[in-house]
Amino acid sequence: MRDYHINIFFSEEDGGYIADIPDLDSCSAFGDTPEEALAEVEQAKKIWLESANEQGKPIPQPRYRPIIYQVSV
Repeated sequence: MRDYHINIFFSEEDGGYIADIPDLDSCSAFGDTPEEALAEVEQAKKIWLESANEQGKPIPQPRYRPIIYQVSV
C-alpha cells in the first residue's frame, strides 16, 4: 500500500509548523521545526489508524496527491 501524503507548512498564527494528512480527517500535528511536525503527525497517523480499526470504521486508501508545477528556467 502507498503511504499517505503529508503537508507541512509554517503557521504565522501558531508560530510553528503544522503537518496534516488530507486523507485522514482531522489528522494533524504541530512542531517547532518541520522535522518535529513530521514526527508528531506520524504518531498521530498511527493513533488515528489504530482507533479507526478498534471502532470498526473504514480506513481510506491514500488518494490525495499534491499538484506539482514544473518551472522552466
